[in-house]
Amino acid sequence: MDFSKALDAIKAGKRIGRTEWKNARYVFLVPGSKFEVSREPLNEFFPAGTEVEYRPHIDMCGADGTIGTWSPSMVDLIAEDWTEVE
Repeated sequence: MDFSKALDAIKAGKRIGRTEWKNARYVFLVPGSKFEVSREPLNEFFPAGTEVEYRPHIDMCGADGTIGTWSPSMVDLIAEDWTEVE
């Protein structure tokens, strides 16, 4: 599928990846949330109990299982090898 369809799937809560990716498993939507700071690393920057609002964003699960924020490259945007990942 193309990126437009992949983005719709991401917004619908699906895990989406590209067949070309070797160092990543998939990307997924992290919905926005609010919570009170109670642990590291945020308590190093905000007093305990401070309400923090996280905005929705897309994260990537790497091949090694680590999670990080993700932004598509130009190649990702024009690719047509997007697939749903179970």
